[in-house]
Amino acid sequence: MAAIRSVYRITGRINTGVTLAETLQLIVDAVVDGVGFGVAVVNYLHPDGVYEAVALAGSDEARATLLGSRYPAAELDSYLERAEWWGQLRYLPHDRHSDQIHSWIPDEVPGGDGVPEDERWHPLDALFAPLLATNGEIVGILGVDLPADGRRPGPFQRELLEMLAAQAGIAIDNANLVEALQRERQHLAASEEAFRLAFDGAGSGMAMIGLEGLDPARLTRVNPALCELLGRDPAELVEMRVADLLHSDDLDRARLAVASALTRKGEPLRDYEVRCVRGDGAVIWVSATMSVVAGAPSFGIMQVQDITERKANEADLVRRASRDPLTGLANRDALAAPLAAAIRRARTGQGHSALLFCDLDDFKMVNDTLGHDAGDAVLVAVAERLTGLVRPGDTVARLGGDEFVVLTENVGDDLARAALVERVERAVCAPVIHDGRSVRVRVSVGVAVIDATIDDPGAALRIADKAMYQVKGHRHANRSSERMTHRVTAIGERTGAPGGIPLLRLAEAETAQ
Repeated sequence: MAAIRSVYRITGRINTGVTLAETLQLIVDAVVDGVGFGVAVVNYLHPDGVYEAVALAGSDEARATLLGSRYPAAELDSYLERAEWWGQLRYLPHDRHSDQIHSWIPDEVPGGDGVPEDERWHPLDALFAPLLATNGEIVGILGVDLPADGRRPGPFQRELLEMLAAQAGIAIDNANLVEALQRERQHLAASEEAFRLAFDGAGSGMAMIGLEGLDPARLTRVNPALCELLGRDPAELVEMRVADLLHSDDLDRARLAVASALTRKGEPLRDYEVRCVRGDGAVIWVSATMSVVAGAPSFGIMQVQDITERKANEADLVRRASRDPLTGLANRDALAAPLAAAIRRARTGQGHSALLFCDLDDFKMVNDTLGHDAGDAVLVAVAERLTGLVRPGDTVARLGGDEFVVLTENVGDDLARAALVERVERAVCAPVIHDGRSVRVRVSVGVAVIDATIDDPGAALRIADKAMYQVKGHRHANRSSERMTHRVTAIGERTGAPGGIPLLRLAEAETAQ
C-alpha cells in the first residue's frame, strides 16, 4: 500500500517540471523514490532520431558513466530486440547482454542474500520501459537497475513501473509542447498564428478561459482535442462555464482550488484531478493544469488530460492490495479498519459487535485426498456462504489458509450470537460439489464480543482465536470419545462380553490395542 500511495503522489508531481530537463529529472527521481529501483535513466529521443542519456538518479558512478551517451535509434532498437516482453516492459537478461550499447555495470547487486539463484537480479540484467506520447509515438526509453530487494521484479512492481512510465511519456509530451510553445513565442513574438497552430494541434485538450467581466470562468476558446474529450461541439462549449462541465460532487472542491490558484499571483494550478460530465452523460476523470496569462483582460489557459483509465487502474491496484485473490474477501490488512471502527463504537457506547473466528476442521484432509483444486473450491464456497449470512454493513475476511473471520455489528445478546454461530456451522458443513464429488467440511467458531474492554484489533482477534481453539479442543475430545465407544462395542462383540465392558476392562482393552 505504501508503494501504491508513493506512486500516486509522484505521478502528480511529474507534470510540475517547468522545462523538459526538469521533467526528465523528476521522472527518474520518481522511479528511485517510489518504485523500488536503485538506478533509473531516461534516454530521450531527439528529433534527429538519436537517443541521449539526459537524466539519471540513484548512482553517481552511473551518472558519470552514462550521462551524455548518444545512440542512433536503430542501434538501441536492435539492442532491445533481444529482450523479453514483460507486458509493456522489456527485460534483457544477463545471458543476452552485449557491448553493442555503452552501459554501466554495477560491481554487485545489494540485497540479494538469500534470494534463489533463478530469482536473483544479475549485475548484467537490464529492464526498460518505452515512454510514449499521447499519440502513441515513442519519446524516450526509461532504463532501471538494482531492484531494492536484489530480486527480479514481480508482477506488482512491474505494473507500478508501467503505470509511472505511462504518465512519464505524457509528461515528456507535455513538456515538449510547452517548450515548443515557448520557442514559438520567442521566435514569433507570440503571434496569434503560432499560438493557434500549437493550441489547435495539441494532442491534449486545451481551453482559454475568461477570468474577468460579468461572467468569469467561461470558456472562450477550445481546441478539437478538448471537444473530442468532452463529447461536445465547439459552439456548445464556448457557451459554458467551467462549473457546467464538472461533476456536482466536485464543484465546491474545484471552486476552492481555482480560487486558491488565482490568489497565488500567476502560479499555475497543476495536475488537478476532477470528474467531468461528457455530453453523453458519461463521467470521466481528467487532470487539469491552468496557467494565468496577465493582460487586459487576463485569461487562463487550461490543459486537460483524460486519466479515467489510470484512475481505474489505481482503484484496481488498491482493491487487489486489500482483497484475498482466491475468494475476493477482505484480507487481514483490510479487516483492520472496520475492526478498529467497531472498537471505537463500543468504547463510546454506540453498541457492541461480534467477531467470529472460523477455522475449517477437515480442510487438510480435502487437500491431501482430493487435491488443491478441491480445496480451493471449498474455500470459495465457504466465502460465498459466509457473505450470504451477513448484512451489507458487516465484514467477512479471509486471514489465510482455512481461517475466516466475520465481523457483525449490534448482535444483541448471547442467544443472538449463538444463533449466528449455528447458522455459520450449518452453512459451512453443507456439501460442496466439485468435479462430481460431494465434499464436506466442518467449522470451529470462536466468538469475541467487541465491547469497551477491547483495546485494539489484535486483542479482539486473539480472544476470538483462543475461543475457537477451545471449541476445536472440545469437539476433538467428543470425537475421540465417540471413537472410543465404537471400539468398546467392537471389543465386546469380539469377546462375547454381555452388555458391554466395565470401565476398568475398557482401559485395559485400550492399552492392549
